[in-house]
Amino acid sequence: MTEFTIVIEDAGANYAAYAPDVPGCIATGASVAEVTATLRDASAEHIEILRGMGEDIPVPHSHAAVIHVAS
Repeated sequence: MTEFTIVIEDAGANYAAYAPDVPGCIATGASVAEVTATLRDASAEHIEILRGMGEDIPVPHSHAAVIHVAS
């Protein structure tokens, strides 16, 4: 099992997510939980397709952090 960092964005009517280390793979969902599950499934399928095509499998390199900025 591989662990990928994902970015979840509030798109107003729903949520959108992507994994910086899995280019071309995105997902949307009505909630954070839904978009996370959808992206997990989409990423697994994406990697299987890459594997079947003989392409390189993404390697996790990204990290995320929260910073506090004075406003």
